[in-house]
Amino acid sequence: MKHDLDHLMRERDLDAALFAGPVHGNPAMYYMTNGAGLTKAFVVKKWGEEPVLLCWPMEREEAAATGLRVVNLAQYEFTKLVRETGDRLQATVELYRRMFNDLNVSGRVGFYGLADQGRTWVLLNALNERLDGIEVYGDFDVTLAAEARATKDAQEARRIREAGKRTCDVIGQTVEFLQSHGVKDGALVHQDGTPLTIGQVHEQIGRWIAAQGLEDPEGIIFAIGRDAGIPHSKGSPGDLLELGKTIVFDIFPREAGGGYFADVTRTFCLGHAPEEVEKAYEQVLEIQLKMLDAYEVGTPTKEYQRKTCEFFAERGHPTVAEDPQTESGYVHTLGHGLGLDIHEEPRFSDTPTNEDVLQAGHVFTCEPGLYYPDRGFGIRIEDDVWITPEGEVENLTEFPKELVIEVK
Repeated sequence: MKHDLDHLMRERDLDAALFAGPVHGNPAMYYMTNGAGLTKAFVVKKWGEEPVLLCWPMEREEAAATGLRVVNLAQYEFTKLVRETGDRLQATVELYRRMFNDLNVSGRVGFYGLADQGRTWVLLNALNERLDGIEVYGDFDVTLAAEARATKDAQEARRIREAGKRTCDVIGQTVEFLQSHGVKDGALVHQDGTPLTIGQVHEQIGRWIAAQGLEDPEGIIFAIGRDAGIPHSKGSPGDLLELGKTIVFDIFPREAGGGYFADVTRTFCLGHAPEEVEKAYEQVLEIQLKMLDAYEVGTPTKEYQRKTCEFFAERGHPTVAEDPQTESGYVHTLGHGLGLDIHEEPRFSDTPTNEDVLQAGHVFTCEPGLYYPDRGFGIRIEDDVWITPEGEVENLTEFPKELVIEVK
């Protein structure tokens, strides 16, 4: 959480941290500016002090709404600097020098936020070489902002729950849309007898997402049959909605404006489900419910991945524990952190470098699955979970987990 920033800065031996770039699509800046609608800005956080926002005057009203102390970047006359130096990099270094001087920033400074990698590499090297008293620092693994964001307060959890509620409304609308179609030759059809396609369902889902006040930067997964057996296949637009085939519907929109994500998956079969699909579905649901009951603060997250692998292996399924390259059976981890990024801390991978431990405030997904593309099916069930400040496990997702969708 934000109140952890000073502690996390001290762990990195940072005197200050600078966050930069646009707010939309830039989780570190969204977090530090409380979601302000800024196209380009800086936030400087000195150890032990409140953050300061530096922005251009065109966005002064949006900046004021953040509640942060605001510095007007116009006073540094950047355009004049460019004209005088004839070199945009030199002018940018001088801009940073003046900003840091005015804010009394010195020592070890961490740099965060999204930008082009090559351009950033050039800029950070120039700053490190040319600014006296400044040591440029960067995180390779979990960044300062990402580690702070890993735990959420009640307000953040409420926002994720609300995004999830709207997401589940879209799932419900999708089910009703499918049920409104007739059946011909074993597939769903429109009233005129033409087939309903995966691409047409995608288009409808996109409209419902927008109507819920959400945005879809990552694109949904709505895939049938063999495609459902490939976890991140979004679905082939021309595929028909055939009865008896698994449909993996994984939908992960976020609040409009670059806010908090929800991430929910349900698996359906239209009309009926083959026996092997029913059996695999029951196993996926069983282990999900077991894990939802097992989460406990203080437990290494990799333990849940191990238990899931053991569960599936005992039932004859290949898993990534025995073969990390397997493309059938259980092929991924149990879940991932969720927030301003679709994938963030904590991690659930069973690897030596994963030292994550469940903490109060963590929000994450629980999404076991089984995948058999060569047998034409895949199954995944996913809910979003929050660990409350009291250490209780709270499921933020409310939608039925029924495999078969009845059709007329």
